[in-house]
Amino acid sequence: MTTARRQPNAQLRPVNRKPIYEQVSDRLREFIDVNQLQPGDRLMTERELAAQLEVGRSSIREAITALRARGIVEVRHGEGIYLLRRPEDLISSLASELVETHIDHPYIWETRQALETQCARLAATRATADDLGELDASLEAMATEIEAGEPGLEGDRRFHLGVATASHNPILIQLLNGIRSSLDRTSETSLTRPGQPATSLCDHRAILEAIRTGLPTKAADEMLRHLVTTTDALVADNRPEPTG
Repeated sequence: MTTARRQPNAQLRPVNRKPIYEQVSDRLREFIDVNQLQPGDRLMTERELAAQLEVGRSSIREAITALRARGIVEVRHGEGIYLLRRPEDLISSLASELVETHIDHPYIWETRQALETQCARLAATRATADDLGELDASLEAMATEIEAGEPGLEGDRRFHLGVATASHNPILIQLLNGIRSSLDRTSETSLTRPGQPATSLCDHRAILEAIRTGLPTKAADEMLRHLVTTTDALVADNRPEPTG
């Protein structure tokens, strides 16, 4: 029994400047998301991709090689490129399992400390004017929430997303997006503690200042200090007992 293939409606956006394979990969992931492609669906041929993205076929080959290595697509010679799994599915099953347990907090916070510290480090050397503007806006939003007696969850979420975006590392961004629901849950646990919203806002300002002034080590240290000091008690309280 054969199943009908989905026919995508949205078109790929062309790359505006001379691309590298990461940029092409980003466009392909965007194409998958916009068209809601599912495993088994056909993207198009290498030639068609090159024409739509307005790049050389060598760039397409590099991007496809990277996506194949991650198990996202497969190439069927003479037919085209087919989706094996959606990008977010690579870690969604792990994230889902963690969300359903009572031990997700320590593992997620430890992961945040690793990933977000590196994001802050990279942001200090890669952040654009737009990135800095978004980070400024996120802190203004968080301050407004706190002044209204709220925990500042939306502004906090926006700030951490902004730092990840400013890293301009698509793999780090994808990893953090894949566990976003777990990150939101741990942030809520932290920010609903008395006095924590104001403390976190102060920490965020120190992180942003280091990013703005282009100090990668300082930015990483401030992010790690923020995550460690606001969550170590939670990690200790929720850490599973050793076995064996």
